[in-house]
Amino acid sequence: MCAQFHWNPETYLEEIRAEVPRYDELQRAAIDAVPFPPDRVLELGIGTGETTRVLLESYPDAWVIGLDSSPDMVYRLREEYDDVQLARMEDPLPDGPWDLVMSVLSLHHLQDDAKRTLFRRVREQSRALVIGDVVKAEPQVTPIDHGFDFPDTADQLAEWCGGQITWTADDLAVVRATYD
Repeated sequence: MCAQFHWNPETYLEEIRAEVPRYDELQRAAIDAVPFPPDRVLELGIGTGETTRVLLESYPDAWVIGLDSSPDMVYRLREEYDDVQLARMEDPLPDGPWDLVMSVLSLHHLQDDAKRTLFRRVREQSRALVIGDVVKAEPQVTPIDHGFDFPDTADQLAEWCGGQITWTADDLAVVRATYD
C-alpha cells in the first residue's frame, strides 16, 4: 500500500478501496471476529475512522480511543470522535485495561520486532486483539511499498500474538487472540 493514502484524509477511502478491492469485506470480517461485546476499545491506526464506524454499528455502547501517527488524519477525525490521539503504535499504549485492541490495515507498517513487541504490550493490557491486515500470500494482490510495508504471513501473525486466523481472502487476513 502506498504511503500517500496515509496523508490525505479526504481521498483515503476511495483510494484504499481501489488498492484493496476487498477492503469492505476485510472491515466486516474484522468486526465479525470480535469475540465479545467490548466496553473499552483501543484502535491502532484509526485513520479515517472506518473501522470504528463499523465497530460502533455492531457495538454502539463501546467506547473507542483511536491512535494514529498522521496529524492530518487525527485532526480530521477529531471532528467526528472525541478520543483520537496522535501516537505511533511503537509508543506506549494508553492506560488499559482494554477489552479489545483492534488494528485494520496498520500493523503491516511495522517491522517484525516491533510487531512482536506490540503484541506483548497488548497481551499485558487487553482481553482480546483483532488484526485485519495485508499478509504475505500468493498472489500478492495488494501493492506493497517495500520501504513502507512489511507484511508477514497470517500464520506468523497468529503465532506471534497467540491467536488464530478467522478469515482470509487473497492477501488479506483477520487474526483474533483472546487473553482471558
